[in-house]
This record gives sequence, structure tokens and C-alpha cells, in this order.
Amino acid sequence: MRRRQPIHNGGGRRIGGHRDIIRNGPECPPDRTASLIAVTSAHPVDQFAIPSGLDDVPAAVGGVLDDFFGRVFPHAAAIDPVVGEAATMLREFTMNGGKRIRPTLVYAGWRCGVSERDRLRPGDGDNPAEALRAGAAIELIQACALVHDDIIDRSDTRRGRPTIHRELESTHADAGWSGSPAAFGVAGAILIGDLALSWADDLFHGVGVAEEMPAGPLRRGAARRAGAVWAAMRTEVLGGQILDVVNESRGNESVSAAYRVMEFKTAAYTVARPLELGATLAGGSVELINALRSIGHDLGIAFQLRDDLLGVFGDPEQTGKPSGDDLVAGKRTALIAVGLNRAGAAVGGELRGLIGRELSAEELARAREILVDVGAVADMEQRIDHLGERAQATITALNTDDSVRAELSALGHRLGHRQR
Repeated sequence: MRRRQPIHNGGGRRIGGHRDIIRNGPECPPDRTASLIAVTSAHPVDQFAIPSGLDDVPAAVGGVLDDFFGRVFPHAAAIDPVVGEAATMLREFTMNGGKRIRPTLVYAGWRCGVSERDRLRPGDGDNPAEALRAGAAIELIQACALVHDDIIDRSDTRRGRPTIHRELESTHADAGWSGSPAAFGVAGAILIGDLALSWADDLFHGVGVAEEMPAGPLRRGAARRAGAVWAAMRTEVLGGQILDVVNESRGNESVSAAYRVMEFKTAAYTVARPLELGATLAGGSVELINALRSIGHDLGIAFQLRDDLLGVFGDPEQTGKPSGDDLVAGKRTALIAVGLNRAGAAVGGELRGLIGRELSAEELARAREILVDVGAVADMEQRIDHLGERAQATITALNTDDSVRAELSALGHRLGHRQR
């Protein structure tokens, strides 16, 4: 059992409000639901900003998500105020703290497709709404994945705040309800994650979106192909998660097994499929889409290898997760797999003894020392550099405008060299 961090202060999340409504929901006055609906739907979005570059995508996608939550909330709140409050928890989790990497890559792929077809001229009919909507929908899949990941990993915090299941656990304990607070927290978080996954499909397919975001002319021709990419991406990320859970339970120390998980849980879902989805929505050629898949694979693996390093060596102030969290959780990452395979019997046994349990500061320092000494960290850095260079070479050869290639190149560099 992992040591729990104090979570009653909420770390900035409005736990008190959530607890009051969830705890007292059945006793709310009849007009409570109407009040919630009125407050939440009082801020319609009249116009969506069109990003002028990739740096503008996170804000634009945030606007799409904010509008979407405002439009779907009334139905949830009409069921019961506690359902509305669960939806509010999901909204706050989705809107606060995410880097919006996947939506940015969707938009990058869309720009590549439009550029390839020489349709960046004003008035030629291209509509970025589809790309923004698809990117926002992926953020809801990501919300589901993170909420469920935190349950699987028994994590106490996410982005410096209590995880959803821990927050709900505290709600149960503070209210003095019957049954297990931990079981209630897990059950509630599973359902909130499921709600995110359901709403992701709604948003992708245009259910509950603003009238100001009509389907563009390319949408009709590309809808089926984009839908196939979307479906494949969902299956791959869940399949990768299944592999990850099985590998951890088996204690699989194979480097190839770690990379197999990365192929689907991260490379495809985080980079390759978002790029492909955007290019497909723009009507990109088979040649372009194949090139973007290759770029996405290389950048996605580099992204995850960096994440593996941050999971052991990262600064909690930057990552929002406890230091050494991957070691404590017993994750069989590529970094740890390489370390175990390179270490001798004695050192390897020592490292195994530092995986999957709470660590003191001295034990964490020793685990880090072993990974450095056996060359696992250097191996990760070399692989990141190699994958980044190969992706950059493919980007250089893309049949797009120079400005589009430059943006994608800069984004690719950031993915492999981030600090959080």
C-alpha cells in the first residue's frame, strides 16, 4: 500500500464545493438543478479563435472544451445534482493543467494536409473547426486515461493536486458514510473516467458542439477515414494499457516488452495518430499520412523515453508527480528494463529490491545512481537523440510550406527535451 499524501486541503481544487454537493445532493431543494444549469450555461461562446500558429492551439482547444462542457452539463445536472457535480469535477480536471500536446499535433497534421494541397489561401473553404474539435475530443480521452491511470497506479496526486479517486475517498470519509471510502473513491473515479470517454465520442462526432463550429466541406469526404483513425487510436491506447498492466504484474523485465507498450500506449496515441487524424481531416495524401506516421512513431517513442527519465529523475515542482514515482509504482519502463538488463546479478538484485515500494530519500538516490552507473540513462538519451534526428529528417522532406515544416520541427524538438 502506498503512503498517502495529505489531501484535505485540496491543493487548489474546490474539494469543499464538490463534497458539499455530493454529500448533500439527495437533500438539495428542487430548484437546485435548475440553478446549476443556469449558472453553467450562461457563457456561450460566440466565436472561436482560429490559431495563427501551433502555440495558439492550447487556448483555442480550451475554448472548444469550455463551450462543450457548458452545453452538455444541463443534461448531466438534470439527472441529479450529484451527477452534475461529477461532471464539474471532470470539467475542472480536463481544463486545468494539461499541456494540450495531442490537440496541438492534430492541428499540426491538419496544417500539413492543407499546406500540401496548397489551400492556405483565405476563402478557399478549409475549416479548422474539425481539427480543433478532434483535438478537444482527444483531451477527453486523455482525461479518462489519466483518471484511470491514477487508480491503477494508486497515485495520490496529479499535477500537484489530489487525484480524483483520492478526492472522492475523502468525501466519503468526511461524510461518515457506510462502506469503504477507498472503494467509493475508486468506483466514482472509474465512472467519471467513463463519462469522459463517452463525451469524447460525442465531441468528435459533433454532438453538443456550438453552431458556430459547422462541418467544413472537407469533413464530408474525410469523415469515414478520420473515424477509422479515431477508432484505431482508442483501441490502441487501451490495448497498450492492458499490456502495461500485464507486464507489471508478471514482472516482465524485457526491453522489447517495454517498447511494445510504448508503441501503442504512447507513440501511436500521443503523436502518430493525432498527426494522422489532422492530416486525414484535411484530405492529406497517402504519402503525407505515411510520412507523418513515421514522424509520429519516432517522436512518440522519444516522448515516452523522456517521460521515463522524468518518472525517476524529474523535479516534482515541474512534473506535478512525486519524485521517483515510476519506481514506487513498479512500472516496467524502458529505462528500468535497460537498467535491470545491464546490471550484474548483485546490482540487478539491489535495483529490483527498490522497485514497487515506498522509498526513502537515500533509497531513491541509490536507485538513480544504479541507473546512471550501468549506462541506462545514457542509453535513453542516445535513443532520444537518434529518434529525434530521424524524425527531423523526415520532416525536412515533407511536401509542405517551409513555415509548416518549421513549426512541426520545433514541436518535435520540444517533445523529446521537455522537463515536465
